[in-house]
Amino acid sequence: MALRADKREAILTGALEVFARDGYTRAGIDVIAKEAGVSTRTIYNHFGDKATLFQTVITASSDRVAAGHMSVIDNYLRKVTDLEDDLTDLGVALVWDEKYVTHFALVRQIQADIEHIPPAAVDAWREAGPLRVRRHLADRLANLDRLNLDDPMLAAFHLMALIGRDTSGGGRSTEEHVRAGVRVFLRGYYS
Repeated sequence: MALRADKREAILTGALEVFARDGYTRAGIDVIAKEAGVSTRTIYNHFGDKATLFQTVITASSDRVAAGHMSVIDNYLRKVTDLEDDLTDLGVALVWDEKYVTHFALVRQIQADIEHIPPAAVDAWREAGPLRVRRHLADRLANLDRLNLDDPMLAAFHLMALIGRDTSGGGRSTEEHVRAGVRVFLRGYYS
């Protein structure tokens, strides 16, 4: 018997909340079932085990976030008029997108517990999310004729690392932090 779309969505939403809060290792199917408003039997019948459910959740969530981020990248890099300003605006939009708070809480849990998560789930997450977005950004950066990119994937990695959230409590605004990262990026890649 196929799982109704609304029940499937309830399970995936509930599991995302629980995995993001508790991490993979500590999350229990009974807690996920309660959060989703379904029975544990329903989860086991349709996902088999916690590992399969986790991989389904992280892949679905990563697909949504990647699609959103690729749209933002396209929006900001469609017509670049001032490279520093446009990359800064892109960075602020990517780094502080509040629509994906739960997803990035899950990503932090993955990073903290990566040794205990099935490798197939980690690989699926990386491919559906971070690598997909990085490839997309690399393609857009490669089309900017003012950048000298021998390796666009490496350049995209550098840009994302330089503009990532500042969790140090350094007192700078988001825009100041991102602009500083963009300036460092341009020092290395602007020709």
